[in-house]
Amino acid sequence: MTTVNRWNPVRDMIVLRDAMDRMMEDSLRNRNGAQTLSAWALPIDVFTSEDAIILQADVPGLKPEELQVTLEGDTLTIRGELKATEDRKFLLRERPTGKFERTLTINTPIDHAKVDASFENGVLTLTLPKAEAVKPRQISIKAKSIDGANAKG
Repeated sequence: MTTVNRWNPVRDMIVLRDAMDRMMEDSLRNRNGAQTLSAWALPIDVFTSEDAIILQADVPGLKPEELQVTLEGDTLTIRGELKATEDRKFLLRERPTGKFERTLTINTPIDHAKVDASFENGVLTLTLPKAEAVKPRQISIKAKSIDGANAKG
């Protein structure tokens, strides 16, 4: 059976926008695959537990003092720079170099006083404890008697 799909100009515009985005990203890479942008977005993993939001970012080759992490209100920013080795003649270069920055908006209230940052084996781990107001809490249920003792006459 043949189905007829209605033409949707918005869907076609979204497909065109995605193609343009890919074309622009490809044009911003040089022949060796290195980014030519002034700053690139640091890839991260973010997950949640009952008590905190945990963020992890791989930053191999950096020391903790070479990273800048700020939390202002609900905006978290991580900045740094991976230095390029310029004295080599590369045959293939895929690892990013240069300045990087990643800014996230945290939509959950955070207890700023208890934020923890650790760095081990090139992995930055930020633990953002949730504010007490947003943590799940157990609510006790009180049973009421159904017999006539509580009924008013």
